[in-house]
Amino acid sequence: MYNHILSIILFTPLVGAVVLLLIPGEQKNTIRWVANIFAMLGFVVSLPLVPWFWEVKDKVGFKFVEGSANNWIPTIGAGYHLGIDGISFLLIMLTTLLGAISILSSWVAIDNRVKEYYAWFLVLQTGMLGVFMSLDFFLFFMFWEAMLVPMYLLIGIWGGPRKLYAAIKFFLYTLFGSVFMLLSVLFLYFFHHSQTGVYTFDIQSLYTTAPLIPQVYGAKIAILLFFGFFLGFAIKVPMFPFHTWLPDAHVEAPTAGSVILAGVLLKMGTYGLIRFSLPFFPSVVQYPNVRLLMVALSIIGIIYGALVSLVQKDMKKLVAYSSVSHLGFCTLGIFALNGPGLSGSVLQQINHGISTGALFLIVGILYERRHTREIKEYGGISNVMPVYATIALIMFLSSMGLPLLNGFVGEFTILQAAYMANWKWAAWAVPGVVLAAAYLLWLYQRVFFGKVENPKNEKLLDLTPRELATFLPLIAIALWIGVYPKPFFQILDQPVTAIVEQVQHPKVYNAQQAPAAVPASAPELLSQKQQANPPAQPAATEARR
Repeated sequence: MYNHILSIILFTPLVGAVVLLLIPGEQKNTIRWVANIFAMLGFVVSLPLVPWFWEVKDKVGFKFVEGSANNWIPTIGAGYHLGIDGISFLLIMLTTLLGAISILSSWVAIDNRVKEYYAWFLVLQTGMLGVFMSLDFFLFFMFWEAMLVPMYLLIGIWGGPRKLYAAIKFFLYTLFGSVFMLLSVLFLYFFHHSQTGVYTFDIQSLYTTAPLIPQVYGAKIAILLFFGFFLGFAIKVPMFPFHTWLPDAHVEAPTAGSVILAGVLLKMGTYGLIRFSLPFFPSVVQYPNVRLLMVALSIIGIIYGALVSLVQKDMKKLVAYSSVSHLGFCTLGIFALNGPGLSGSVLQQINHGISTGALFLIVGILYERRHTREIKEYGGISNVMPVYATIALIMFLSSMGLPLLNGFVGEFTILQAAYMANWKWAAWAVPGVVLAAAYLLWLYQRVFFGKVENPKNEKLLDLTPRELATFLPLIAIALWIGVYPKPFFQILDQPVTAIVEQVQHPKVYNAQQAPAAVPASAPELLSQKQQANPPAQPAATEARR
Protein backbone atom coordinates (compact mmCIF):
# COMPACT_ATOMS: atom_id res chain seq x y z
CA MET A 1 0.00 0.00 0.00
CA TYR A 2 2.88 2.37 0.78
CA ASN A 3 4.32 2.08 -2.73
CA HIS A 4 0.94 2.59 -4.43
CA ILE A 5 -0.90 4.84 -2.00
CA LEU A 6 -1.55 7.55 -4.60
CA SER A 7 -3.13 5.13 -7.07
CA ILE A 8 -5.29 3.65 -4.31
CA ILE A 9 -6.53 7.11 -3.30
CA LEU A 10 -7.03 8.10 -6.93
CA PHE A 11 -9.11 5.13 -8.08
CA THR A 12 -11.14 4.29 -4.97
CA PRO A 13 -13.95 6.73 -5.94
CA LEU A 14 -13.89 5.42 -9.52
CA VAL A 15 -14.35 1.86 -8.26
CA GLY A 16 -17.34 3.13 -6.28
CA ALA A 17 -18.83 4.67 -9.44
CA VAL A 18 -18.47 1.33 -11.28
CA VAL A 19 -20.12 -0.55 -8.40
CA LEU A 20 -23.05 1.88 -8.46
CA LEU A 21 -23.66 1.04 -12.12
CA LEU A 22 -24.40 -2.55 -11.09
CA ILE A 23 -27.18 -1.58 -8.66
CA PRO A 24 -30.75 -1.22 -10.01
CA GLY A 25 -31.82 2.44 -10.11
CA GLU A 26 -34.99 1.76 -8.10
CA GLN A 27 -32.98 0.83 -5.00
CA LYS A 28 -32.31 4.41 -3.97
CA ASN A 29 -31.35 3.77 -0.36
CA THR A 30 -28.92 1.03 -1.36
CA ILE A 31 -27.33 3.42 -3.86
CA ARG A 32 -27.03 6.12 -1.19
CA TRP A 33 -25.40 3.72 1.25
CA VAL A 34 -22.91 2.38 -1.31
CA ALA A 35 -22.02 5.89 -2.52
CA ASN A 36 -21.44 7.13 1.03
CA ILE A 37 -19.40 4.05 1.92
CA PHE A 38 -17.09 4.56 -1.06
CA ALA A 39 -16.86 8.32 -0.42
CA MET A 40 -15.91 7.67 3.19
CA LEU A 41 -13.56 4.90 2.08
CA GLY A 42 -11.89 7.41 -0.25
CA PHE A 43 -11.17 9.57 2.79
CA VAL A 44 -10.13 6.64 5.00
CA VAL A 45 -7.56 5.31 2.50
CA SER A 46 -6.02 8.80 2.33
CA LEU A 47 -5.46 8.94 6.11
CA PRO A 48 -2.29 6.76 6.12
CA LEU A 49 -0.78 9.37 3.84
CA VAL A 50 -0.74 11.83 6.77
CA PRO A 51 1.86 10.10 9.02
CA TRP A 52 3.78 8.78 6.01
CA PHE A 53 4.06 12.22 4.46
CA TRP A 54 5.05 13.80 7.77
CA GLU A 55 8.06 11.47 7.95
CA VAL A 56 9.38 12.63 4.55
CA LYS A 57 8.08 16.23 4.48
CA ASP A 58 11.59 17.68 4.43
CA LYS A 59 12.78 15.46 1.59
CA VAL A 60 13.56 17.46 -1.54
CA GLY A 61 11.33 16.89 -4.56
CA PHE A 62 8.16 14.89 -5.03
CA LYS A 63 7.25 12.07 -2.69
CA PHE A 64 5.45 8.73 -3.16
CA VAL A 65 6.32 8.80 -6.86
CA GLU A 66 4.61 6.10 -8.93
CA GLY A 67 5.35 5.19 -12.52
CA SER A 68 7.86 7.08 -14.62
CA ALA A 69 8.13 9.43 -17.55
CA ASN A 70 7.12 8.12 -20.98
CA ASN A 71 5.97 4.70 -19.71
CA TRP A 72 2.32 4.96 -20.80
CA ILE A 73 2.34 6.10 -24.44
CA PRO A 74 6.05 6.08 -25.33
CA THR A 75 5.51 7.18 -28.94
CA ILE A 76 4.43 10.64 -27.75
CA GLY A 77 6.36 10.68 -24.47
CA ALA A 78 3.37 10.41 -22.11
CA GLY A 79 3.60 8.53 -18.83
CA TYR A 80 1.50 7.36 -15.91
CA HIS A 81 3.55 9.37 -13.46
CA LEU A 82 2.19 10.40 -10.04
CA GLY A 83 3.81 12.23 -7.16
CA ILE A 84 3.03 14.83 -4.50
CA ASP A 85 4.70 17.51 -2.46
CA GLY A 86 3.38 19.49 0.52
CA ILE A 87 1.14 21.67 -1.65
CA SER A 88 -0.62 18.83 -3.43
CA PHE A 89 -0.74 16.75 -0.23
CA LEU A 90 -2.90 19.34 1.56
CA LEU A 91 -5.17 19.73 -1.46
CA ILE A 92 -5.60 15.96 -1.77
CA MET A 93 -6.63 15.67 1.88
CA LEU A 94 -9.06 18.56 1.41
CA THR A 95 -10.52 16.82 -1.67
CA THR A 96 -11.10 13.46 0.02
CA LEU A 97 -12.66 15.11 3.09
CA LEU A 98 -14.98 17.46 1.20
CA GLY A 99 -15.93 14.68 -1.21
CA ALA A 100 -17.16 12.52 1.67
CA ILE A 101 -18.98 15.46 3.29
CA SER A 102 -20.60 16.53 0.02
CA ILE A 103 -21.98 13.08 -0.73
CA LEU A 104 -23.25 12.73 2.85
CA SER A 105 -25.05 16.08 2.56
CA SER A 106 -26.91 14.86 -0.55
CA TRP A 107 -28.87 12.10 1.20
CA VAL A 108 -32.19 13.97 1.31
CA ALA A 109 -31.55 16.69 -1.26
CA ILE A 110 -31.30 14.37 -4.29
CA ASP A 111 -34.26 12.14 -5.08
CA ASN A 112 -34.31 11.88 -8.90
CA ARG A 113 -31.80 9.89 -10.97
CA VAL A 114 -30.00 9.03 -7.78
CA LYS A 115 -27.67 6.43 -9.28
CA GLU A 116 -26.40 8.77 -11.99
CA TYR A 117 -25.90 11.59 -9.50
CA TYR A 118 -23.69 9.63 -7.14
CA ALA A 119 -21.80 7.90 -9.95
CA TRP A 120 -20.89 11.21 -11.60
CA PHE A 121 -19.93 12.69 -8.24
CA LEU A 122 -17.46 9.86 -7.60
CA VAL A 123 -16.04 10.24 -11.13
CA LEU A 124 -15.60 13.95 -10.42
CA GLN A 125 -13.69 13.05 -7.26
CA THR A 126 -11.24 10.94 -9.27
CA GLY A 127 -10.72 13.74 -11.80
CA MET A 128 -9.90 16.29 -9.09
CA LEU A 129 -7.46 13.95 -7.33
CA GLY A 130 -5.74 13.19 -10.63
CA VAL A 131 -5.08 16.87 -11.26
CA PHE A 132 -3.25 17.24 -7.94
CA MET A 133 -1.22 14.02 -8.35
CA SER A 134 -0.10 14.12 -11.99
CA LEU A 135 3.57 14.62 -12.84
CA ASP A 136 2.90 14.21 -16.56
CA PHE A 137 1.22 16.98 -18.55
CA PHE A 138 -0.68 14.59 -20.81
CA LEU A 139 -2.10 12.85 -17.73
CA PHE A 140 -2.76 16.20 -16.02
CA PHE A 141 -4.65 17.56 -19.00
CA MET A 142 -6.69 14.37 -19.31
CA PHE A 143 -7.87 14.68 -15.70
CA TRP A 144 -8.33 18.45 -16.08
CA GLU A 145 -10.71 18.01 -19.01
CA ALA A 146 -12.41 14.85 -17.73
CA MET A 147 -13.46 16.75 -14.61
CA LEU A 148 -15.56 19.13 -16.74
CA VAL A 149 -18.13 16.55 -17.79
CA PRO A 150 -19.28 15.41 -14.30
CA MET A 151 -19.55 18.99 -13.06
CA TYR A 152 -21.44 20.01 -16.18
CA LEU A 153 -23.94 17.20 -15.62
CA LEU A 154 -24.28 17.82 -11.88
CA ILE A 155 -25.29 21.42 -12.61
CA GLY A 156 -27.26 20.73 -15.78
CA ILE A 157 -29.38 17.84 -14.46
CA TRP A 158 -29.72 18.42 -10.71
CA GLY A 159 -29.44 22.22 -10.66
CA GLY A 160 -31.96 25.03 -10.26
CA PRO A 161 -34.32 26.76 -12.71
CA ARG A 162 -31.52 28.19 -14.90
CA LYS A 163 -29.36 25.09 -14.69
CA LEU A 164 -28.73 24.63 -18.41
CA TYR A 165 -27.58 28.22 -18.86
CA ALA A 166 -25.24 27.95 -15.87
CA ALA A 167 -23.88 24.54 -16.92
CA ILE A 168 -23.15 25.60 -20.51
CA LYS A 169 -21.55 28.85 -19.33
CA PHE A 170 -19.32 26.95 -16.91
CA PHE A 171 -18.32 24.46 -19.60
CA LEU A 172 -17.58 27.03 -22.31
CA TYR A 173 -15.59 29.34 -20.03
CA THR A 174 -13.41 26.51 -18.74
CA LEU A 175 -12.97 24.93 -22.16
CA PHE A 176 -11.98 28.30 -23.63
CA GLY A 177 -9.16 28.65 -21.12
CA SER A 178 -8.11 25.03 -21.58
CA VAL A 179 -7.54 25.52 -25.31
CA PHE A 180 -4.93 28.22 -24.69
CA MET A 181 -3.31 26.14 -21.99
CA LEU A 182 -3.11 23.15 -24.35
CA LEU A 183 -1.43 25.22 -27.06
CA SER A 184 1.13 26.46 -24.53
CA VAL A 185 1.79 22.91 -23.33
CA LEU A 186 2.40 21.75 -26.89
CA PHE A 187 4.86 24.61 -27.42
CA LEU A 188 6.80 23.52 -24.32
CA TYR A 189 6.65 19.91 -25.54
CA PHE A 190 8.24 20.69 -28.90
CA PHE A 191 10.63 23.24 -27.39
CA HIS A 192 11.91 20.61 -24.98
CA HIS A 193 12.56 18.31 -27.94
CA SER A 194 14.41 21.05 -29.81
CA GLN A 195 16.74 21.48 -26.84
CA THR A 196 17.24 17.86 -25.78
CA GLY A 197 16.18 15.62 -28.66
CA VAL A 198 13.60 13.99 -26.35
CA TYR A 199 9.82 14.08 -26.69
CA THR A 200 8.23 14.06 -23.25
CA PHE A 201 5.29 15.49 -21.32
CA ASP A 202 7.11 14.88 -18.03
CA ILE A 203 6.59 17.98 -15.89
CA GLN A 204 9.91 17.70 -14.08
CA SER A 205 11.76 17.53 -17.40
CA LEU A 206 9.86 20.55 -18.75
CA TYR A 207 10.91 22.47 -15.63
CA THR A 208 14.49 22.33 -16.89
CA THR A 209 13.92 23.75 -20.37
CA ALA A 210 10.85 26.03 -20.13
CA PRO A 211 12.80 28.87 -18.41
CA LEU A 212 15.10 28.95 -21.46
CA ILE A 213 12.34 30.17 -23.80
CA PRO A 214 13.03 33.93 -23.33
CA GLN A 215 16.62 33.39 -24.42
CA VAL A 216 15.78 31.36 -27.51
CA TYR A 217 12.57 33.03 -28.71
CA GLY A 218 12.59 36.33 -26.84
CA ALA A 219 10.52 37.85 -24.07
CA LYS A 220 7.36 38.36 -26.15
CA ILE A 221 6.90 34.65 -26.89
CA ALA A 222 7.54 33.78 -23.25
CA ILE A 223 4.93 36.32 -22.12
CA LEU A 224 2.40 34.93 -24.62
CA LEU A 225 3.00 31.42 -23.30
CA PHE A 226 2.63 32.64 -19.73
CA PHE A 227 -0.72 34.18 -20.57
CA GLY A 228 -1.76 30.97 -22.33
CA PHE A 229 -1.35 29.14 -19.03
CA PHE A 230 -2.74 32.10 -17.12
CA LEU A 231 -6.03 32.07 -19.05
CA GLY A 232 -6.60 28.41 -18.31
CA PHE A 233 -5.91 28.82 -14.62
CA ALA A 234 -7.39 32.30 -14.05
CA ILE A 235 -10.77 31.25 -15.45
CA LYS A 236 -10.80 28.28 -13.09
CA VAL A 237 -9.88 30.37 -9.99
CA PRO A 238 -11.75 32.56 -11.13
CA MET A 239 -9.85 35.85 -11.18
CA PHE A 240 -11.47 39.12 -12.13
CA PRO A 241 -12.65 39.67 -14.92
CA PHE A 242 -13.10 35.94 -15.72
CA HIS A 243 -15.38 35.36 -12.74
CA THR A 244 -18.83 35.81 -14.27
CA TRP A 245 -19.51 32.07 -14.69
CA LEU A 246 -19.04 31.39 -10.97
CA PRO A 247 -22.15 33.02 -9.40
CA ASP A 248 -24.43 31.36 -11.98
CA ALA A 249 -22.82 27.96 -11.46
CA HIS A 250 -23.03 28.23 -7.67
CA VAL A 251 -26.61 29.45 -7.55
CA GLU A 252 -27.92 26.76 -9.89
CA ALA A 253 -25.78 23.85 -8.65
CA PRO A 254 -27.11 21.47 -6.00
CA THR A 255 -25.73 22.10 -2.52
CA ALA A 256 -23.10 19.35 -2.72
CA GLY A 257 -22.06 20.63 -6.15
CA SER A 258 -21.50 24.11 -4.73
CA VAL A 259 -19.48 22.69 -1.83
CA ILE A 260 -17.13 20.73 -4.09
CA LEU A 261 -16.99 23.52 -6.67
CA ALA A 262 -15.95 26.15 -4.12
CA GLY A 263 -13.95 23.80 -1.93
CA VAL A 264 -11.84 21.99 -4.52
CA LEU A 265 -12.45 22.87 -8.19
CA LEU A 266 -11.50 26.52 -7.80
CA LYS A 267 -8.22 25.46 -6.16
CA MET A 268 -7.20 23.73 -9.37
CA GLY A 269 -6.65 27.19 -10.85
CA THR A 270 -4.48 28.48 -8.02
CA TYR A 271 -2.64 25.13 -7.92
CA GLY A 272 -1.86 25.48 -11.63
CA LEU A 273 -0.47 29.00 -11.13
CA ILE A 274 1.85 27.74 -8.39
CA ARG A 275 2.82 24.42 -9.96
CA PHE A 276 3.31 25.60 -13.57
CA SER A 277 3.16 29.34 -14.18
CA LEU A 278 5.84 30.28 -11.64
CA PRO A 279 8.46 27.54 -12.29
CA PHE A 280 7.98 27.51 -16.08
CA PHE A 281 8.24 31.29 -16.50
CA PRO A 282 10.34 32.64 -13.61
CA SER A 283 11.59 35.60 -15.63
CA VAL A 284 8.12 36.52 -16.95
CA VAL A 285 6.44 36.67 -13.54
CA GLN A 286 9.12 39.08 -12.41
CA TYR A 287 8.59 41.49 -15.30
CA PRO A 288 7.25 44.60 -13.51
CA ASN A 289 4.29 45.10 -15.86
CA VAL A 290 3.21 41.44 -15.79
CA ARG A 291 3.51 41.20 -12.04
CA LEU A 292 1.71 44.49 -11.50
CA LEU A 293 -1.15 43.31 -13.72
CA MET A 294 -1.50 40.08 -11.74
CA VAL A 295 -1.51 41.95 -8.43
CA ALA A 296 -3.96 44.56 -9.74
CA LEU A 297 -6.42 41.89 -10.91
CA SER A 298 -6.12 40.18 -7.52
CA ILE A 299 -6.83 43.37 -5.58
CA ILE A 300 -9.72 44.32 -7.86
CA GLY A 301 -11.17 40.85 -7.29
CA ILE A 302 -10.83 41.26 -3.50
CA ILE A 303 -12.64 44.61 -3.39
CA TYR A 304 -15.13 43.97 -6.21
CA GLY A 305 -16.21 40.56 -4.88
CA ALA A 306 -16.77 41.99 -1.40
CA LEU A 307 -18.72 45.03 -2.65
CA VAL A 308 -21.00 42.91 -4.85
CA SER A 309 -21.59 40.53 -1.91
CA LEU A 310 -22.88 43.48 0.12
CA VAL A 311 -25.81 44.09 -2.24
CA GLN A 312 -26.99 40.50 -2.78
CA LYS A 313 -30.52 39.40 -1.90
CA ASP A 314 -29.81 35.69 -2.43
CA MET A 315 -27.71 33.99 0.27
CA LYS A 316 -26.05 31.59 -2.15
CA LYS A 317 -25.09 34.33 -4.56
CA LEU A 318 -23.62 36.32 -1.67
CA VAL A 319 -21.40 33.36 -0.70
CA ALA A 320 -20.47 32.87 -4.38
CA TYR A 321 -19.22 36.43 -4.76
CA SER A 322 -17.38 36.14 -1.46
CA SER A 323 -15.35 33.37 -3.12
CA VAL A 324 -14.16 35.83 -5.76
CA SER A 325 -12.95 38.10 -2.95
CA HIS A 326 -11.29 35.37 -0.89
CA LEU A 327 -9.51 33.82 -3.86
CA GLY A 328 -8.21 37.28 -4.73
CA PHE A 329 -6.19 37.01 -1.52
CA CYS A 330 -4.84 33.63 -2.70
CA THR A 331 -3.62 35.00 -6.04
CA LEU A 332 -2.20 38.10 -4.32
CA GLY A 333 -0.10 35.80 -2.14
CA ILE A 334 1.08 33.85 -5.19
CA PHE A 335 2.30 36.93 -7.06
CA ALA A 336 3.95 38.43 -3.99
CA LEU A 337 6.63 35.91 -5.08
CA ASN A 338 7.99 35.25 -1.62
CA GLY A 339 7.81 32.42 0.90
CA PRO A 340 5.11 33.82 3.19
CA GLY A 341 2.99 34.69 0.16
CA LEU A 342 3.01 31.18 -1.30
CA SER A 343 2.57 29.48 2.08
CA GLY A 344 -0.23 31.86 3.02
CA SER A 345 -1.88 31.37 -0.36
CA VAL A 346 -1.96 27.57 -0.09
CA LEU A 347 -3.16 27.73 3.51
CA GLN A 348 -5.86 30.21 2.54
CA GLN A 349 -6.96 27.86 -0.23
CA ILE A 350 -7.47 25.17 2.40
CA ASN A 351 -9.22 27.70 4.65
CA HIS A 352 -11.52 28.77 1.84
CA GLY A 353 -12.43 25.15 1.11
CA ILE A 354 -13.30 24.58 4.77
CA SER A 355 -15.12 27.86 5.47
CA THR A 356 -16.94 28.46 2.19
CA GLY A 357 -17.81 24.78 1.84
CA ALA A 358 -19.47 25.07 5.26
CA LEU A 359 -21.27 28.26 4.22
CA PHE A 360 -22.81 26.51 1.21
CA LEU A 361 -23.90 23.64 3.48
CA ILE A 362 -25.49 26.20 5.81
CA VAL A 363 -27.42 27.82 2.97
CA GLY A 364 -28.38 24.40 1.60
CA ILE A 365 -29.93 23.26 4.89
CA LEU A 366 -32.25 26.26 4.97
CA TYR A 367 -33.09 25.77 1.29
CA GLU A 368 -34.03 22.10 1.88
CA ARG A 369 -36.47 23.20 4.59
CA ARG A 370 -37.97 26.29 2.95
CA HIS A 371 -37.02 26.05 -0.76
CA THR A 372 -35.97 29.68 -0.88
CA ARG A 373 -32.64 31.45 -0.46
CA GLU A 374 -34.02 35.00 -0.28
CA ILE A 375 -32.62 36.78 2.77
CA LYS A 376 -35.87 38.69 3.33
CA GLU A 377 -37.72 35.39 3.87
CA TYR A 378 -35.85 34.74 7.09
CA GLY A 379 -35.25 36.33 10.48
CA GLY A 380 -34.98 35.07 14.04
CA ILE A 381 -33.81 31.61 12.92
CA SER A 382 -31.65 31.29 16.05
CA ASN A 383 -34.84 31.06 18.12
CA VAL A 384 -36.02 27.88 16.40
CA MET A 385 -32.69 26.38 15.26
CA PRO A 386 -30.14 27.20 18.03
CA VAL A 387 -27.59 24.49 17.16
CA TYR A 388 -27.70 25.47 13.50
CA ALA A 389 -27.31 29.16 14.41
CA THR A 390 -24.27 28.41 16.60
CA ILE A 391 -22.49 26.45 13.87
CA ALA A 392 -23.35 29.13 11.31
CA LEU A 393 -21.83 31.80 13.58
CA ILE A 394 -18.57 29.85 13.96
CA MET A 395 -18.21 29.38 10.21
CA PHE A 396 -19.17 33.01 9.44
CA LEU A 397 -16.46 34.19 11.85
CA SER A 398 -14.03 31.73 10.27
CA SER A 399 -14.77 33.08 6.79
CA MET A 400 -14.31 36.70 7.84
CA GLY A 401 -10.92 35.97 9.43
CA LEU A 402 -11.50 36.25 13.18
CA PRO A 403 -8.36 35.48 15.24
CA LEU A 404 -8.15 31.91 16.60
CA LEU A 405 -9.97 30.65 13.51
CA ASN A 406 -8.41 29.48 10.26
CA GLY A 407 -9.22 32.47 8.04
CA PHE A 408 -7.18 34.86 10.15
CA VAL A 409 -3.93 32.91 9.77
CA GLY A 410 -4.13 32.74 5.98
CA GLU A 411 -5.17 36.36 5.41
CA PHE A 412 -2.62 37.73 7.87
CA THR A 413 0.22 35.75 6.25
CA ILE A 414 -0.78 36.94 2.77
CA LEU A 415 -1.03 40.58 3.87
CA GLN A 416 2.38 40.28 5.52
CA ALA A 417 3.82 38.89 2.27
CA ALA A 418 2.17 41.64 0.20
CA TYR A 419 3.62 44.27 2.55
CA MET A 420 7.08 42.74 2.15
CA ALA A 421 6.76 43.01 -1.63
CA ASN A 422 5.10 46.44 -1.76
CA TRP A 423 3.30 48.09 1.15
CA LYS A 424 0.78 49.67 -1.22
CA TRP A 425 -0.47 46.23 -2.29
CA ALA A 426 -1.23 45.34 1.32
CA ALA A 427 -2.91 48.70 1.88
CA TRP A 428 -5.26 48.18 -1.05
CA ALA A 429 -6.08 44.61 0.02
CA VAL A 430 -6.90 45.38 3.67
CA PRO A 431 -10.38 46.85 2.92
CA GLY A 432 -11.35 43.40 1.65
CA VAL A 433 -11.04 42.07 5.21
CA VAL A 434 -13.28 44.83 6.56
CA LEU A 435 -15.85 44.36 3.81
CA ALA A 436 -15.93 40.60 4.43
CA ALA A 437 -16.89 41.27 8.04
CA ALA A 438 -19.55 43.73 6.84
CA TYR A 439 -21.39 41.43 4.42
CA LEU A 440 -21.16 38.33 6.61
CA LEU A 441 -22.30 40.03 9.81
CA TRP A 442 -25.06 41.79 7.89
CA LEU A 443 -26.23 38.43 6.52
CA TYR A 444 -26.10 36.78 9.94
CA GLN A 445 -27.97 39.62 11.61
CA ARG A 446 -30.82 39.56 9.09
CA VAL A 447 -31.23 35.78 8.99
CA PHE A 448 -30.61 34.71 12.59
CA PHE A 449 -31.38 37.66 14.92
CA GLY A 450 -34.64 39.32 15.84
CA LYS A 451 -38.08 37.79 16.11
CA VAL A 452 -39.57 35.11 13.89
CA GLU A 453 -41.96 37.22 11.83
CA ASN A 454 -42.56 34.76 8.98
CA PRO A 455 -44.98 32.00 10.11
CA LYS A 456 -43.27 29.53 7.77
CA ASN A 457 -40.12 29.71 9.93
CA GLU A 458 -41.80 28.98 13.26
CA LYS A 459 -41.56 25.19 13.07
CA LEU A 460 -38.25 24.70 11.29
CA LEU A 461 -36.39 21.62 12.51
CA ASP A 462 -32.89 21.98 13.92
CA LEU A 463 -29.95 19.97 12.58
CA THR A 464 -30.30 16.21 12.28
CA PRO A 465 -27.38 13.98 13.39
CA ARG A 466 -26.44 13.44 9.73
CA GLU A 467 -26.34 17.20 9.06
CA LEU A 468 -24.36 17.78 12.24
CA ALA A 469 -21.84 15.17 11.13
CA THR A 470 -21.11 17.18 7.97
CA PHE A 471 -20.10 20.23 10.04
CA LEU A 472 -18.09 18.77 12.93
CA PRO A 473 -14.89 17.93 10.95
CA LEU A 474 -14.96 21.36 9.29
CA ILE A 475 -15.26 23.14 12.65
CA ALA A 476 -12.46 21.01 14.12
CA ILE A 477 -10.07 21.85 11.26
CA ALA A 478 -11.02 25.56 11.39
CA LEU A 479 -10.10 25.64 15.09
CA TRP A 480 -6.94 23.57 14.56
CA ILE A 481 -5.55 25.86 11.86
CA GLY A 482 -6.58 28.96 13.80
CA VAL A 483 -4.95 27.88 17.07
CA TYR A 484 -1.98 25.81 15.87
CA PRO A 485 -1.10 26.27 12.17
CA LYS A 486 2.57 25.31 12.60
CA PRO A 487 2.28 21.76 11.12
CA PHE A 488 0.70 23.15 7.95
CA PHE A 489 3.51 25.67 7.45
CA GLN A 490 6.08 22.91 8.07
CA ILE A 491 4.49 20.75 5.39
CA LEU A 492 4.59 23.68 2.95
CA ASP A 493 8.10 24.84 3.79
CA GLN A 494 10.13 22.62 1.43
CA PRO A 495 8.08 22.99 -1.79
CA VAL A 496 7.50 26.71 -1.23
CA THR A 497 11.21 27.31 -0.67
CA ALA A 498 12.03 25.42 -3.87
CA ILE A 499 9.54 27.43 -5.96
CA VAL A 500 10.68 30.78 -4.54
CA GLU A 501 14.30 29.85 -5.19
CA GLN A 502 13.47 28.89 -8.78
CA VAL A 503 11.59 32.16 -9.37
CA GLN A 504 14.12 34.47 -7.74
CA HIS A 505 17.28 32.63 -8.80
CA PRO A 506 16.53 30.47 -11.85
CA LYS A 507 19.28 27.91 -12.28
CA VAL A 508 18.78 27.52 -16.02
CA TYR A 509 18.05 31.11 -17.00
CA ASN A 510 20.86 33.60 -17.40
CA ALA A 511 20.12 36.90 -19.14
CA GLN A 512 23.74 37.20 -20.24
CA GLN A 513 23.95 33.73 -21.79
CA ALA A 514 24.15 33.63 -25.58
CA PRO A 515 21.31 31.70 -27.22
CA ALA A 516 23.85 29.54 -29.06
CA ALA A 517 24.97 28.10 -25.74
CA VAL A 518 21.50 27.01 -24.71
CA PRO A 519 21.17 23.76 -26.67
CA ALA A 520 24.51 22.56 -25.32
CA SER A 521 23.64 23.27 -21.70
CA ALA A 522 20.03 22.16 -21.60
CA PRO A 523 20.66 18.38 -21.70
CA GLU A 524 22.94 18.72 -18.68
CA LEU A 525 19.93 19.86 -16.72
CA LEU A 526 17.95 16.67 -17.34
CA SER A 527 17.65 14.16 -14.54
CA GLN A 528 20.08 11.26 -14.43
CA LYS A 529 17.18 8.91 -14.96
CA GLN A 530 16.32 10.50 -18.29
CA GLN A 531 19.90 10.40 -19.49
CA ALA A 532 20.28 6.77 -18.46
CA ASN A 533 16.98 5.65 -20.01
CA PRO A 534 16.01 7.96 -22.85
CA PRO A 535 12.61 7.14 -24.37
CA ALA A 536 12.38 5.77 -27.87
CA GLN A 537 12.18 8.36 -30.62
CA PRO A 538 8.80 8.58 -32.34
CA ALA A 539 8.66 7.00 -35.78
CA ALA A 540 7.34 10.25 -37.21
CA THR A 541 10.50 12.01 -36.07
CA GLU A 542 12.72 9.51 -37.82
CA ALA A 543 10.67 9.90 -40.98
CA ARG A 544 11.07 13.67 -40.92
CA ARG A 545 14.80 13.30 -40.41
